Amino acid sequence: MLGMLLGLVAASGLILAVRYAPPFRAVRLVDRLAPYVHDTPPPSRLLGTVTEPGLLVAVRRVFGPAIGDGARMVDRFLGGRAAVRRRLDALGGDMTVEDFRVEQVVWGALGLLGGVTVAGVGSAAAGSTNVLSAALLLVAGLVGGVLGRDWWLTQQVNRREELLLAEFPVVAELLALAVTAGESPTAAIARVTRLSGGELARELGNALGRARAGVPLTEALQQVADRTSLDALARFIDGLLVAIERGTPLAEVLRAQAADVREAGKRRLLEAGGRKEIAMMVPVVFLVLPVTVLFALFPGLISIVSLAQ
Repeated sequence: MLGMLLGLVAASGLILAVRYAPPFRAVRLVDRLAPYVHDTPPPSRLLGTVTEPGLLVAVRRVFGPAIGDGARMVDRFLGGRAAVRRRLDALGGDMTVEDFRVEQVVWGALGLLGGVTVAGVGSAAAGSTNVLSAALLLVAGLVGGVLGRDWWLTQQVNRREELLLAEFPVVAELLALAVTAGESPTAAIARVTRLSGGELARELGNALGRARAGVPLTEALQQVADRTSLDALARFIDGLLVAIERGTPLAEVLRAQAADVREAGKRRLLEAGGRKEIAMMVPVVFLVLPVTVLFALFPGLISIVSLAQ
């Protein structure tokens, strides 16, 4: 009886697997029409991309008011909403200050969890629990997580500004070439953003998208200049605005700005090399030189020991 039941179950499973396999499954009419019928039209690429639900939305849905209270508490203790807003704008994303505070709460919770783990492992290894050390570890994990998110935001902004500076000369020369060929500044920006990629091209493309959505192009470009803290990019945007508003020659100005940025990059490279020179001496002094001295003295030391014996 048991063998019969097992055989019946196995046969039923095999029949179901074969019956509903893709080669044998009948395609329904709904599945055939679904690729051609949409509930809503796709959004325009000029107005930005649709953000998919991520960790932030999931945390807010799961924890609800508690995560909001934590974010407001962090905002009350830390302050500096203007500085955070400026860095978020410089990052070029759609994140708000409230979303950033929620991420700080999440990072603080992860740091607190890490502190609990370290305290538990230490207590298990020591065989006893030190309440003061455990409390200090928990506080350090919580504060480190909250402040670590702020530090990581600063690092993201600095990395993005470095990318903008690296891409700026190429984009400026492409714009100068397009303007020299007879295109207007708006058409030149559209061509460069279509043919190139990177952070600067994305910023100009977003500005052009806002202009096509109804915002004046000068105002959209001015928003790009206001969000960045790079003087070279601000001068570049000012040159574009003057050329658009007054019709002044733009090609030579863009080439001069690209050359200035390249020279500034060379100077930064030389300065970085000068700072790294001391760091390059560390392995030589602390690794190579002691090993060389050891190899030079070791045969003599062995000879002295053998003679002493």
